[in-house]
Parts: sequence; C-alpha cells; structure tokens
Amino acid sequence: MDAMTKMWLSIAAVLVMGLSVFLITFARNKTKSWVKGILSLIAFVMMLTGFLVGLVSIT
Repeated sequence: MDAMTKMWLSIAAVLVMGLSVFLITFARNKTKSWVKGILSLIAFVMMLTGFLVGLVSIT
C-alpha cells in the first residue's frame, strides 16, 4: 500500500472514531430507552470499524 492510501485510511479512521464519540455523547445526553441502546450499539460498531481501519493503515 502506498503512503497516500495509508494517509487517507488513517484520516478516515480518525473521522469515523470522532463521529462515534459525538454519537455516543448524543445518545447518552439526549435520548432515552431503546433509542439510547440502538445509538450506543451503532457508535460501538463505528468505533470498532475506525479502529480496524486504523490498524489496516498502519500495516
């Protein structure tokens, strides 16, 4: 993988993880009940995806 592709992957990973932080903050402060659970699950999956993409960009 060339350097530019690694750069774009790492930027995408940081952005996805940042969006997941905002989503979990929104879910915990503004929602209730099952919506909170669904949004938290989506945020967790986004964080995991960002982590894996960041891991791929390192190798």
